Amino acid sequence: MKIISLQPSVSIILDRLGCLDSLAGCTKYCLEAVPALRDRSLAVVHDSWSTKLEELLPVPSDLVIASVPYRQEALTAILKAGRPVLALSPRSLADIYQDIRLIASVVGAAARGETLVAEMQAEIEAVKAQTAGLTAAPLVYCEEWGKPLIHSQFWVMELVEAAGGSFVGRPGATAEADDIAAADPDVIIAAWCGAGDRVPLERIVEQRGWQELRAVRVGRVYCIADELLNTPAPNLLGGLHALARAIHPDIFGTLTSSMGRQINLFAANASKLK
Repeated sequence: MKIISLQPSVSIILDRLGCLDSLAGCTKYCLEAVPALRDRSLAVVHDSWSTKLEELLPVPSDLVIASVPYRQEALTAILKAGRPVLALSPRSLADIYQDIRLIASVVGAAARGETLVAEMQAEIEAVKAQTAGLTAAPLVYCEEWGKPLIHSQFWVMELVEAAGGSFVGRPGATAEADDIAAADPDVIIAAWCGAGDRVPLERIVEQRGWQELRAVRVGRVYCIADELLNTPAPNLLGGLHALARAIHPDIFGTLTSSMGRQINLFAANASKLK
């Protein structure tokens, strides 16, 4: 079985299953997410959003595995490639667990897939246990994109709740800056797709007129690295721990630089913003 992986999530899952040898091709983002792939001389193709027929055809493979996000033109190219396609579209943590099991079964690693799912579930439950006795859950606004404002996905809401927070808004829906201001969240999280940890936190606060929000006044505006929250794979556990630190630093410690960053400008000048 030789596989073309069209999303980093697929390559990360194969890596955690110990099945990187099954890959015949992947995206440049897969190489960033799984450094062990860089020395394997794999064919490099575009992802599920932008791949083209002419780049898929020359790659000897038995299966193409794609995952969200999709674009119609890319889906057409994948289907025209004439190879079996496994098209994943996870929404929740339960969906992600099922995708792990499915990929594991394809590469003959079903037992390892079950173990990986169990490990993820156990780690999430361990974090839940640390916040189970709290009387109030801080309001947390999580943003997947900034123009337009888009709430993070359903699985991020699940992680926020596991970390002892209350998710503001409807997962995956667009939002208005004034509506977020009206909610006045305790914590603001930005994890823009494809932006890594480079979201311009100070600029978005200023442009949206959010200087008076509770989260801004106390310096609880964070950027969490994109790959920790937007990639439906086991690395979401890193996102869980980053969220836990942002929401309950008194319990889990402060956010580390490997997870993202926190703006200090507004915390340092809180007296000017009141």
